Amino acid sequence: MRNDKLIPGLVLVLIGAAFLLHNFGYLHFHLSNIFHLWPIFLVIAGVNLVLAHNKAIWATILRVSVVVLGLGFVLFGNFGDKYNFWPGFSYHYNKYDKDDDDKGDDFTFNDDDDDDNNDSTSTSTKVSSNGTFNEPYKPGIKYARLEVSGGGTTYNLSDTTNQLFSANAYDKNGKYNFSHSMDDSVYVVSFKMKNHNGINFDSDKNNADFKLNQNPIWDVHVETGATKLDFDLSKFKIRNLKLNGGAASFDVKLGQPLATTDVDVSTGVSGVNINIPQNAACSIETDSGLSNNHFDGFNKTNDNNYETPGFASAKNKIHIHISGGLSDFHVNRY
Repeated sequence: MRNDKLIPGLVLVLIGAAFLLHNFGYLHFHLSNIFHLWPIFLVIAGVNLVLAHNKAIWATILRVSVVVLGLGFVLFGNFGDKYNFWPGFSYHYNKYDKDDDDKGDDFTFNDDDDDDNNDSTSTSTKVSSNGTFNEPYKPGIKYARLEVSGGGTTYNLSDTTNQLFSANAYDKNGKYNFSHSMDDSVYVVSFKMKNHNGINFDSDKNNADFKLNQNPIWDVHVETGATKLDFDLSKFKIRNLKLNGGAASFDVKLGQPLATTDVDVSTGVSGVNINIPQNAACSIETDSGLSNNHFDGFNKTNDNNYETPGFASAKNKIHIHISGGLSDFHVNRY
């Protein structure tokens, strides 16, 4: 391939691949960014022109890196309502939304049966605009898992509830699917974004606010695309936390660890901020490629491992494993 065709071809391939994956629901991105990040295309064009006749390897790497980073910010950057191009404007095409009404639907899910038997089957409900979801707490539930998936939404969790799980959700175009099931001795509640296909210029206004019961020991698994997540888990007993995102913003606060609290973070182009107690023993293992790592208060034990002072002798520990491409990772002690 001629060198002068590399960058235009790469731009077309990346944009086409992103739209194709988006149409199949594997990626979620913010097309409104095109209106306020359009100068990035000038930067890409300018770098390509300046280095057009430079055949050195470093020049080619720089040109490709500018394209990948620039398109990553344009497609996946989450900047909130601060940069809305047309306030309140939203356009969405959803081939699965067949109803003709423009009203938001409210659904409440409550499993009010009085039996104490484990329910091995899943029950679910869907909401197209506004929804309240509740899963009752039963004293026999010792271990529970919250599963969250779907992009284009801001997820918040900080408060407690006497239910096992409760949520208030709003999404202008998509649908949430809520279900519960049993996985051996673990009671699983699953909250998923469904049918979020098409163009959505207003996705930053979609949100879901969660509450959890403090009694069980919790596993929290999150798998998202372009998402902003703010979880204050300091009030809960967290055994396992998994964060998997493409271009996301993850902000998590943990409380005191159990005997072992495992945190696994895997991202693409994301910002990750994890806060742990000042006196908590913690180790970090990284496999983060070209990412920036900021681990204040940690001692580096080898190239990819960090520990807080006195980690080896501590009774309760937090183990953090981080992997990612071009991300920004912070682990702070509060």
